[in-house]
Amino acid sequence: MIVEATPAGTTASLHHRTAAPPPHQEFHAPMTSRRRRRTRISLTSVLVVLALAVGGYALDATGVLGPDADAAAGPTAVATATVGTERDAPEPSRASSPTDSTDPTDPTDPTDPTVSTSTDTDAADARALLATLPVKGKAAGTGYDRTGEFGSAWIDVDHNGCDTRNDVLARDLSGIVRQGPCKVVTGTLVSPYTGTTIDFVRGNTTSTLVQIDHVVALENAWRTGAQQLSQSEREALANDPSNLFAVDGRSNSQKRSGDAATWLPANKAFRCTYIEHQVSVKAEYRLWVVPAERDAMERVLGAC
Repeated sequence: MIVEATPAGTTASLHHRTAAPPPHQEFHAPMTSRRRRRTRISLTSVLVVLALAVGGYALDATGVLGPDADAAAGPTAVATATVGTERDAPEPSRASSPTDSTDPTDPTDPTDPTVSTSTDTDAADARALLATLPVKGKAAGTGYDRTGEFGSAWIDVDHNGCDTRNDVLARDLSGIVRQGPCKVVTGTLVSPYTGTTIDFVRGNTTSTLVQIDHVVALENAWRTGAQQLSQSEREALANDPSNLFAVDGRSNSQKRSGDAATWLPANKAFRCTYIEHQVSVKAEYRLWVVPAERDAMERVLGAC
């Protein structure tokens, strides 16, 4: 220690000042320590807050912190249930869908000539009428002459100015075109015997595609009672519209003079109408049926 040459009282004071730190150093150290502690606390708090925020976001994103029970039963749950119901609901079946009121295969539809227009009443009436017809064997076919016994084909029995063939063509064909007041030169036929469509064009090689069939064949009529009819009655029978159909030529050629026991239309839906006409014609002209023919008629009518 260095002591200056000063009065005694002065030396003590100098020693005291030398040992004590300057006034500004007395407060500097404590202030720095507190600030550092505050800074560390602040940084720690920020890090904790950030950690909590990040952790909470992560938990919420993963669904751990999901909605409470009441919220789960709210709109989100309802919407999910609704979507599931719509997805799982079965498609409506065809059977439950409304159907068209018209059926092209309805046997009562008069617009389809290939389908029978027969009704239960018609069939019942035909069965009752069939029961009244005499049952006999066929007479000999000796003396059968189509033109000589039944008149020339075709005559105008109804005196409307047109022969029977053209009358039937005009009745049974659609979209007909005539030459003059009577002669049918073109038209379209849906054959009731097969259901096939034929474009009719009159001509040497085309007219035979459409022919007029006698429902009760004239030779069959001749052998089942027509020999006992007058000439005018036989001519009426040959030209009776109820005994005539415009049909495809192939069917008419196959039938020839067959009765119900040997030939029926290929179009099964038309068979009831066909047999009803046969029974009606035979009753009208006092003809009989043979046993096999009657049995075949009964079978067809029984299924009508």
